[in-house]
Amino acid sequence: MPHSCHQIIHHSKPRIRSLSTSESTHSKDTLLGVSDKSYAATLLLPKTDFPLQVDAIKRDEQYRQRTTVELYEWQAGNNTKDSFILHDGPPYANGHLHIGHALNKILKDIILRYKILQGHKVSYIPGWDCHGLPIELKALSESKRQDRQTSALSPLEIRDLARKTALEAVNIQKAEFLGWGLIGDWENAYLTLDKEYEVRQLKVFHEMMKRGYIYRQNKPVYWSPSSRTALAEAELEYPDDHKSRSVYATMVIDKLSLPLQNILPTEQSRVSIIIWTTTPWTLPSNQAIGINPDMKYSFVEVDGDKKEYFLIASERLSEVQKDVNIVVNKVLAEIPGSHLIHTTYRHPIYDTIHQVIAASHVNEYSGTGLVHLAPGHGMEDYEMCKAQSIAIFSPVDDFGRFTEDVRIPAFVGKNVLTDGTEAVIGYLQSNGRLLKQQQYEHKYPYDWRTKKPVILRATPQWFANVEEIKQKAVEALKNVKMLPETARHRLESFILSRNEWCISRQRAWGVPIPVLYNKETGDPLLTNESVQHITEIIKEYGSDAWWTMDENELIAPEYRNNGCGYRKGMDIMDVWFDSGISWTLIDEKLKRESHRSVADLYLEGSDQHRGWFQSSLLTSVAVLSKSPYSMLVTHGFVLDEKGRKMSKSVGNVVSPVTVTHGGKSNKANGADALRLWVASSEYTSDVTIGSKILGQIADYLKKYRNTARFLLGNMNTFDYEMLLDYNQLKPVDKYMLHELYHFGKTVTNAYNDFAFIKVMQALNNFTYSSLSAFYFDVVKDTLYADSAQSLRRLSVQTAFYHILTIYMLSLAPIAPHLVEEIYSHFKRVGPVEHSSVFKLGWMDLNPQWDNPQLRSEWDILKEFRSEVNNLFEKARKSKLIGSSLEAAVDIYISDASSLHTLLQKYEKDLDLILITSNASIITDRTVDKKYHFMLDIESLGGGSDSKIVVKRATKHKCPRCWVYNADEGKLCKRCEAIIGREA
Repeated sequence: MPHSCHQIIHHSKPRIRSLSTSESTHSKDTLLGVSDKSYAATLLLPKTDFPLQVDAIKRDEQYRQRTTVELYEWQAGNNTKDSFILHDGPPYANGHLHIGHALNKILKDIILRYKILQGHKVSYIPGWDCHGLPIELKALSESKRQDRQTSALSPLEIRDLARKTALEAVNIQKAEFLGWGLIGDWENAYLTLDKEYEVRQLKVFHEMMKRGYIYRQNKPVYWSPSSRTALAEAELEYPDDHKSRSVYATMVIDKLSLPLQNILPTEQSRVSIIIWTTTPWTLPSNQAIGINPDMKYSFVEVDGDKKEYFLIASERLSEVQKDVNIVVNKVLAEIPGSHLIHTTYRHPIYDTIHQVIAASHVNEYSGTGLVHLAPGHGMEDYEMCKAQSIAIFSPVDDFGRFTEDVRIPAFVGKNVLTDGTEAVIGYLQSNGRLLKQQQYEHKYPYDWRTKKPVILRATPQWFANVEEIKQKAVEALKNVKMLPETARHRLESFILSRNEWCISRQRAWGVPIPVLYNKETGDPLLTNESVQHITEIIKEYGSDAWWTMDENELIAPEYRNNGCGYRKGMDIMDVWFDSGISWTLIDEKLKRESHRSVADLYLEGSDQHRGWFQSSLLTSVAVLSKSPYSMLVTHGFVLDEKGRKMSKSVGNVVSPVTVTHGGKSNKANGADALRLWVASSEYTSDVTIGSKILGQIADYLKKYRNTARFLLGNMNTFDYEMLLDYNQLKPVDKYMLHELYHFGKTVTNAYNDFAFIKVMQALNNFTYSSLSAFYFDVVKDTLYADSAQSLRRLSVQTAFYHILTIYMLSLAPIAPHLVEEIYSHFKRVGPVEHSSVFKLGWMDLNPQWDNPQLRSEWDILKEFRSEVNNLFEKARKSKLIGSSLEAAVDIYISDASSLHTLLQKYEKDLDLILITSNASIITDRTVDKKYHFMLDIESLGGGSDSKIVVKRATKHKCPRCWVYNADEGKLCKRCEAIIGREA
């Protein structure tokens, strides 16, 4: 059938060629051929002062004051919704900031900025943890470099050095934090060394004392010989490759218990107990042997040069034979563990007589089933022996060396973990008490600061009774929201596993424990009157007064004339107690309602389940009987791109300054690059960073910038007064507002859930797929070639206005510097000119935009468009066409099909949607077979024999808009009309 006889519904509109957003604001000459320059001035090409590239460092400095200090002050006086309090866990005031600091502080800042945009008054008072051993050691190290004898320094001199070191670090870190664009009450930051803070800390100590939670006891604690102080569990780390010297040693039974005397013949009563220990240096401190009354034990005869008789747990018999290389000739008797109680034995070193006692922690899974108990060097040993009134013996000094009390000259002065261990093993061997020694690799506690092994050592220390608090603390957590929820079990398990908290430290730099001791008896003076008096002194003179004043001044008037002499204690409080009472800052300053928790949010790393989260909860529950937080958010650690822990020795450390200011593998991308990395990370688990990841972040920033530039450039003569009503908008623009509505909803929900990676996913999908890959391409012809006041162009600009507004707000909490720069170039956003994007309030999503029917139609149209693009690509490879504007599209389709109904509805926009010069709907489905570029579209609802045909456009290229829709040497009808009007 001749083509002229076909029934044709023909639509032909001019189109501008597709341009990338990066070239959309280039000069007119690059957009037009040489012969077309005369029409360049008539095109409405993008125009904006917003630059394609920027010096990120200078840009950040330009907008920092506006987006930090000024914004924080403004929101405090202008936002009207309920206050939102994010309480800052104080970082340690020691050295420069690392990438973990960036993860933590930027997460907090994103939340705060979102809350400000929502209209909340936010409270965020940054803090610093300023006491403790690392600062003291650093101060002493600096003093050594100045050739000062640190061993001769007085506590006051040490404190002065440490204070200066801490304050210097605070100033350094504060400047670095501000460089990341962090808002907060920086001028009123809290320092744990501030006098006011120390007074609040003493008041919490006093309240806990009054409730009976504070006590002193001589018992084993973790002791760091390298730091020469007691440590709490939270100050330990457990490398799993520590090497100990383990031994099997024998202890000769002195007298069998009555039940055993009736079982074993007299000639067999010379029996030895075999014990196994990984701490042979504790054997001089042995005070008992523990057995499990419910286990079975065997008396065995062993082959050798002479017959030997040993006592071993029956369940361990096989393993011990293999390990010690002994051969059991026969089992003389198997008896219950309960029959062993009251058996006595001779000490392997001193030959003194000691008892076998019941010990609940003995099991059949390791060792021999008989455990050497040294109550001066083991917590469980201490508890077992205390129940039997067995005394502590701990002949070890602060440096981890044997003292004279050990009574063996060969041991005195030796380090218990090194040559002291060798000396004990040698002694056992020379006295016939050593069966075997070997190296044993296992987890072992290390001082987290010095990275050196600790020991358990009995010393008089001050404790908080966690046993009395922990159930209340776990109960209080039931009302606390956790993110991730798995953190709840972790925190609860840490709390429930503790019975006490050693709060005393034997150093100079910290808050003194306000206790005086009777010079004669050594009894502590810890009363309401005494603690109150000392607190008042520190309130007036600061904590240095503890060292500058003598005892007569520190003693409360009630005790000055009681005939007793007193000396002041020299212990200070654990730094976790320091930081753990930081909730008092908010409780005192902001006066929250009694029925609410003190802070809306605590957000820190997962290590704080053992640290600040726990110490804050315990002190708050002890004093206020409630949790100090209503929500806990936990983030992971930062690893390198290969998932490895960062280490200077490995050379994989990524510093925040290299991200912001550039390094060997990346250029300076400013604070927003660092912030974008944080937002793009699944922070509730460990996150990674490296050159590839940062390269991707740089690409995102560039894309967001180009997107905003394209939007701004096409609204250079547009403001809110020119906005069209929704009903006036064209279908494609309504569709984009539908997409924008759901994008905004997704972003809002993600921010509400603190799921910033979902914000980034939505933002990238909207940027790359909805805008760049679709909408911008479809509307460029309208923007560039239509008249300035055409309804179609105003419709696009109305959509652009809403898109840019919501786009800015979506990105603002994450990249405030970039968004503030964009906002400064966005003309007349509303009836009121605001100085910052953060003063606009959160996005206003018009429910009218939500149009599911429109969405379903455009899903089909976009799929149809994709199929046409595939044909364009084939035609391009075959040299039939260059750009899609050189093509025409014929759609052969049944007029009874659902696709025909849809295409007919959008027939006026088909050439724009397909970015081609001519799109025709042909209801006669007879297709000329000469067309090589055809595609069956029955699957899209076109009916049987429905086809898409791509062919070369038959008309000529319009010299103004470049659409192939003009007669030779002439303008197309649209351009002719525009030029005619302008003439």
